[in-house]
This record gives sequence, structure tokens and C-alpha cells, in this order.
Amino acid sequence: MNPQAKLISTISLLLGTTITISSNHWMMAWTGLEINTLAILPLISKSHHPRAIEAATKYFLVQATASTLLLFSSTTNAWFTGQWDITQLTHPTSSLILTTAISIKLGLVPFHFWFPEVLQGSSLTTGLLLATAMKLPPLTLILMTSHSINHIILTLMAISSIALGGWSGLNQTQTRKILAFSSISHLGWM
Repeated sequence: MNPQAKLISTISLLLGTTITISSNHWMMAWTGLEINTLAILPLISKSHHPRAIEAATKYFLVQATASTLLLFSSTTNAWFTGQWDITQLTHPTSSLILTTAISIKLGLVPFHFWFPEVLQGSSLTTGLLLATAMKLPPLTLILMTSHSINHIILTLMAISSIALGGWSGLNQTQTRKILAFSSISHLGWM
């Protein structure tokens, strides 16, 4: 990959993460998540191998779906309450849709099916980014809306992620898939 393109992707990843973490408005948080998604795609597909292109396509489709749900959740909340502030998520339907969107973005069980396949198709360095740095903005959104998210559903997804990540990781022989299921399991603990 061209060094300038790699530098632009890295700066865009830092910018998107910073925008999402420091935002108070749903549109800015969504913008930061989209910048992150678009910045990681060239890093996933840089080897031009069919498996890498497939992984980039899967990642894009899943993240676009989750971003659409996040935008729908914030719009629904604004429709019913008149608030675009992240900490003012008070409508129960918006809260449930947001929990689903963030769970898809993170790869929590039962929305984890994309994560091992994407990690299998990417390089180890990109896999490290996907399993660590790309989880920070959605986790920050969970923390910022923790007062209104349904804790029972989140706890059930966390316990399921711990169990399924551990059991599925035992059944793997490929390093990247073991790392993916380890990430799913550890995400449940977080």
C-alpha cells in the first residue's frame, strides 16, 4: 500500500474515533463511526486477494446496516422526545434499537457471525485494529447511554458472548479465527 494512503487511512481512523468519543450530538457520533468504517476498508482490502475483498465487503455491509440502525434510533428518539443529545436517549424503542446497532458494530452474540470471517480475510495488523481500536467508539457510546440502555438484554448478550466465544474458539485451528472468537469472548467481559 502506498505510504501516503496508509497515512491518510491512519489519520482518518484517529479522526473518526476522536469525533465519536468527543461528540454530544448523534449526527456527529454517526459521522465519526462512518469515517472509521470508510478508513478501515482500504486496510482490509490492501492485499487484493479475493478473501480480503470479500472481508472488506462483509465489513462494509454489516457496518452500514449497524450505522443505519443507529441513525434510525437517534431519529426515533428525536421524533418522540425532541432531543438529539446522546445522553438524553429516553425513548424505550430507541434504546432497544441502539442496543442492537451497537451490538452489531461490536460483534456481540447473536450478531457476531461477520467478525470471524472478516478477521480471517484481513492481515494480522488490520485484525488487531479491528479487534481493538475499532471497538472503542461503540463502547464509548454504550458508556454514554448506559443510563437508558436495557441492562438485562446487554447482560444476556455479554454472557452469551463469553460462552460462545470461548466454546467456539476451542473448535478452531486457524489463528485469526481463534483471535476473533477470543475477541468476542473478551468483549462480553468488557
